[in-house]
Amino acid sequence: MNSPRRRLLGALLTVPTLWVAGAGRRAWSDELPSVRDLSLINTHTGESLHTRYFEAGAYIPQALAQLQHVLRDHRTGDAHPIDPQLFDVLHHLAVRHDRDPHFEVISGYRSPASNEKLRSASTGVARRSLHMDGRAIDVRLSGVSCAKLRDAALSMASGGVGYYARSNFVHLDTGRVRAWSG
Repeated sequence: MNSPRRRLLGALLTVPTLWVAGAGRRAWSDELPSVRDLSLINTHTGESLHTRYFEAGAYIPQALAQLQHVLRDHRTGDAHPIDPQLFDVLHHLAVRHDRDPHFEVISGYRSPASNEKLRSASTGVARRSLHMDGRAIDVRLSGVSCAKLRDAALSMASGGVGYYARSNFVHLDTGRVRAWSG
């Protein structure tokens, strides 16, 4: 039963949550440095990349292309543009832990075919995964436990945060703010 009164109450309770999440996103993004680097190692291909992806107030197209290549679907070789805000989330998480931004990548872009293959083999893969839009990444940060990484990501309120303790990684995305464990 979804009465008009319940819908109104639900909407009123959502507004402060959205405002807080939006305020959280603005607060941490204001702290980002004017020069941003990332180091990634793809755990499936063994490829690594250290690049400066942001400088002088702009993302660097060549660096974004290199990041896109390292984050391609390792099953099919398909690549897709990656949301640059995802790189900012990673960079900020490293800064918050006083670490160099060295991340192990378990999954970046995922083609629809790969996503469906994983979905048919597991209950933890979404039908419309943000991995397929280049808006999600599964990572570990060198020297930081995944539980601490998850907690820091949750406090940023910058998108979805999934914690996979048994597989030892954290899912981060630039979708709506939400959290889960897998």
